[in-house]
Order: sequence, then structure tokens, then C-alpha cells
Amino acid sequence: MTGEWSPVDPDDLPVGQPVPEVRVDPPARAMLRGSLVTLEPVDPDRHAEELFAAAHGSPAADAVWTYMPYGPFPDAGGMRTWLASLTASEDPLFFAVTRDGRAIGMTSYLNVDTAMRRLEIGHIWYGPADQRTGANTEACLLMLRWAFDAGYRRVEWKCDALNARSRAAAERLGFGFEGVFRRHMIVKGRNRDTAWFSVVDEGWPQVRRQLEARLASA
Repeated sequence: MTGEWSPVDPDDLPVGQPVPEVRVDPPARAMLRGSLVTLEPVDPDRHAEELFAAAHGSPAADAVWTYMPYGPFPDAGGMRTWLASLTASEDPLFFAVTRDGRAIGMTSYLNVDTAMRRLEIGHIWYGPADQRTGANTEACLLMLRWAFDAGYRRVEWKCDALNARSRAAAERLGFGFEGVFRRHMIVKGRNRDTAWFSVVDEGWPQVRRQLEARLASA
């Protein structure tokens, strides 16, 4: 009879591959050093003035904040106050990206799930002078390398679906597009549909080689 229920043998149902139990630690509040940039835990006293100068004072600098849930700031003191509110946070765990000892932007680990062995890289921004200079490429490589070396299986990148530059950066850095979460968030009083990207452990070796080659050629 059409539509008649029939029993199902559970042995016939498809299931995912077994995953070994691996203990992973959350990201640490410690420096990640590369040849171009260093990721330093945020320090308001050391970084506020330089970060404010990097991303304020011009239309191009103001554009840095368009898709961020914070900023721009009225002055360096305002940025210092904001940075001070981040120093105790473990998730997100914020870093200042420095180059030649100067703070040029920020990044973070967030949405850390040690049980599922996944996390996200986000809150990424750079002043206009340091965009497309290799700084973000190496910062991302350092963060991906740490995550996969630590035993994580998946690293995510999310951004406003309207943020064409962030979407292009994700794909340029080896993150695969997974889709859009519609009506996902409200940011600065506006709707945000969120584009999702990821790098997973099985694809990491190829992504690592591509990023290392890009840095070497630059």
C-alpha cells in the first residue's frame, strides 16, 4: 500500500565516520609571531593610539567600520576605553596585529567549541595603509596553523553577506563558501544576512601550502 510505514533496520542507515576523542585547549592569551606580523594580546596602553590612527581620519578609514558592530570611535580615548573592555574576554579572544612594532589592525578567535573542535576567526580589520600588504594573509596563516596544530577540525569565517571585500578575502585565504544564514543578526540597527565559510582539517594542508606560497612570492 502506498504510504504504508515499514520498519527500518538501523544497520542500514548511513552514519558519519567515527571521530577519535581528542582533547583540545582553547586559544591562549599569547603572542603568535610571523615574519611580517605579530599577533599580540590586546593592551589598551600600548595599542590604542596606533589602532585609532590606523583606522580613522579619512573616508577609506571610516569604511573599515561599516560592517563592524562597533566603531568608529570619537578619539583615541574612546578606542582605549573600548579596548579595555576586551582585555578580560576569553571568547572572543582579541589580538592586535603589529608590524615593525606598530599596531595596524585587529583579529580574534571566537565561538570556540573545544568539545566539537571548532572555532572561528573574526573581528578582522586593518587600516587602509596595511590592507592588501600580506599582513592579513600571514595573520590568518598563523591563526589557522595554531588551530589545526592544536587539534581543531574546523575553522570558520563569517561576515555580512553584503561585505564583498570580506567574502573575497575569505575565498582568497582558502575558506570554502558554505551558504548564507538569512536574517541572522541585527547590527547597528540593520539586518545582517551572514555568509559562512570554513577550512576543515582535511583541506588544511593544501590551504597552508597556498598561503605559504603566496607569502613567499610577495
